[in-house]
Amino acid sequence: MQDNNNAARHHVEAMYAQDACAQNMGMHIEHIDIGFARLSMKIVPNMLNGHQSCHGGILFSLADTAFAYACNSEGKAAVASNGNIDFIRPALVGDQLTATAAVRHQGKNTGLYDVEIINQNGKVVAFFRGYSYRLSHPISGNTEEKNQPNCQGEQS
Repeated sequence: MQDNNNAARHHVEAMYAQDACAQNMGMHIEHIDIGFARLSMKIVPNMLNGHQSCHGGILFSLADTAFAYACNSEGKAAVASNGNIDFIRPALVGDQLTATAAVRHQGKNTGLYDVEIINQNGKVVAFFRGYSYRLSHPISGNTEEKNQPNCQGEQS
């Protein structure tokens, strides 16, 4: 099991090294395993909306990133085919959020993953469900990814 965990961490760390969006948002990898990812992020003032709570798009990005790392943890390139989020309570400036993604089903090509975002007090902030589709290549050595737009729409 330890070898699988090390392989999963290696795959995700390779993705994170290329993930300018996650890095710029201050996301940190806390734990990785096959079909599992836990990330954390602190809410800072530039993440707030007009109500002075964390913008929903920021929460979606955190959940989507945890989902992406969980569904790519086996080293097979996977992308989201769908994702939705339910906001439960606001996150405020200074909150330390943790997103935990876990596989519910992984078939040959499609997967289903659930993500829970909690704050530093253990209170649920949001639930996310993501559906993945596996591509026909491994995540390492994927030259197509290098020409895809990043979080700000710029070429990597």
